[in-house]
This record gives sequence, structure tokens and C-alpha cells, in this order.
Amino acid sequence: MALTDIELQRVKKRVGGLCSEKTPAHLKGQLRFEYEIEKQSAIIYEVRPAWNDPSKFTRMPLAKLTYVKTENIWKLYWKRANDKWVLYEPKGIAKDLNELVKEIDKDSHGCFFG
Repeated sequence: MALTDIELQRVKKRVGGLCSEKTPAHLKGQLRFEYEIEKQSAIIYEVRPAWNDPSKFTRMPLAKLTYVKTENIWKLYWKRANDKWVLYEPKGIAKDLNELVKEIDKDSHGCFFG
């Protein structure tokens, strides 16, 4: 099931805001952060020029926020080197999306921004 319009606005404000804050204005052509909605999830990507062809861009997923409507909670995942999404510890579940966005921003374990 897809996110409602209200949830989409929340994601745009909080997740989109984080992506804007993390994107250095002077490096926008070399490094930026974007998000995309896939069903009930918002996935944050790091976008950079490809090393072998700077005219093309690579998109590396770094965080996934998934809304579980039946439980009215958000879950935060990070992507391991084996390409699998793993629930983020110590705080991977919250009722408020903003709590998990703060966890991504803080990145105390270096899972999102290194």
C-alpha cells in the first residue's frame, strides 16, 4: 500500500529537508543526496558522477524508511555491504518519522554517511 498524501508531505518535509541539508551547495554537481518513494518506503540515495564516465551518475542507496500502517510506526534500515537492508540499531523503530530522520543525520555508527 502506498503512502497517503499527508504522509508524503511529511516525508517531503523531513526526508527531503535532510537531503537538502546534507548536500553541500558548492559540490552539488559532484555529490548530492536525493530520496525516492517506493510504495510505503522512502529511500535516500547518495548521487555522484560515475568514476569511469563523469557524464553519468551513480545512485547508492544508504537509508530506507518504511511506514508500517497496521502498527502506525516507521522503521529505519541501512544497507550492508552484502546489499541487504538491515534494521538500524540502536533505534530502528519509532512512531514519529522525525526521530528516525534525526538518527540518520546523527549517524552515530557511520552506517549512512560513513
